[in-house]
Amino acid sequence: MATDDVAKTEAPGPALTDAELRAAAPEVLATNLSEYLKAWGQRIRNGESGALPVLAGLVGIVIFFQLEQGQFLSSQNLVDLLVEAAIFIMFGAAEAFVLLLSEIDLSIGFGAGFGAFIVCELIAPPDNLPWWIGVLGGLAVMAVVGFVQGSLITRLGLPSFIVTLGGYLGLQGLMLMVAGESRSSVGGVININSNSPIYKLVNSHMSTTLGWIVMAVVVAAFGAAQLLRARSRRANGLAAAPLGVTILTIGLAAVGGIVLLLICNSNQSLGVIAIEGVPWVIPFVMLVLAFYSWLLGRTRTGRYIYAIGANPEAARRAGINVKRIVTFCFVMSSVTAGLAGVIYASNQGSMSTDIDGGQYVLFAVAAAVIGGTSLFGGRGKMWNALLGGIIIATVYNGLALMTVGTDVDYMVTAVVLVAAVTLDSLVRRRAIAR
Repeated sequence: MATDDVAKTEAPGPALTDAELRAAAPEVLATNLSEYLKAWGQRIRNGESGALPVLAGLVGIVIFFQLEQGQFLSSQNLVDLLVEAAIFIMFGAAEAFVLLLSEIDLSIGFGAGFGAFIVCELIAPPDNLPWWIGVLGGLAVMAVVGFVQGSLITRLGLPSFIVTLGGYLGLQGLMLMVAGESRSSVGGVININSNSPIYKLVNSHMSTTLGWIVMAVVVAAFGAAQLLRARSRRANGLAAAPLGVTILTIGLAAVGGIVLLLICNSNQSLGVIAIEGVPWVIPFVMLVLAFYSWLLGRTRTGRYIYAIGANPEAARRAGINVKRIVTFCFVMSSVTAGLAGVIYASNQGSMSTDIDGGQYVLFAVAAAVIGGTSLFGGRGKMWNALLGGIIIATVYNGLALMTVGTDVDYMVTAVVLVAAVTLDSLVRRRAIAR
């Protein structure tokens, strides 16, 4: 198709044929919202369902728990659920970096614990360093860990499973060593000052006024970015979604922000204390995901990551420095695990050696895969971790309301994970067959 045909706007044009619907992405040929939705529906029927099955599953889970426990959709429980989901989302984002390469990182659970101990040690007495220096110090240490693991994998050709399994054991030992030799810990526990921004990350809320201001600014910036990007693509002869689709996307983002604020600004009673506002951890996680999404979707490095995940040999022959990109992804995985450790420490109000790093590794893989990131590499987005983390938190939150045992928690999570992997495999086979 010629460039002039690709760069269409809302101007009327000939109706799309069935062959065009099967072959093209919606934004390539659609000239209006109706044709876009028609082409999108055809792609879903062809097996490219995207996140729809995940969203449908989430709706089903929510309906089930609401019917079983009428308080599931209460504002207080929903806010608690979002806070619980934050750590699963961050772990899922960490694992997504390496899953996109068809690799795996088993070390991030205890990496989070080790990095969090470094942060807490630096900001606690007697060091008393500023909180931001403590966070940078912990993340720098985790970056070194990721660089070492990535270098062993790329330079020596070792399997990522073996290297990160060694990291799993080694970081657990380092965590115990740091806790044992810490001048700040008591019995392997380092408490966080309640006035510290790290403590307030989970345990403090935005004011309602600030929440509305931030939401308005974010939606306005998002809308402007979407409109300018579409205009720029058309000006350069590239395909862009019709204007109606762009406006609909901005509208949905605004509705989502309003719903979130209405839920969080409702009275979340804690005894006689009325709590209102969005917990700081929610915008923090969204900001991290937005940056990672930009990194993967708008930069050359992101395109290289997808190319290597789809076909490493073809990427190497195309001149991509595969070793450097793989190492970079393991660095990002470890650094993101360090951020997950900060959220964990904030949620607990302290850092101790009882963090279950093995369980969090499984949750990391589950959050990424359930959200839609492929185990076979080359397919997935950072926002998949958001969906996966919310689903895991929803399952645990709902089962906690039903007061079931830990054994049921594990079994239900296992069923959800296997179902997600099965769906990923079936979608992949159907797409290949098409």
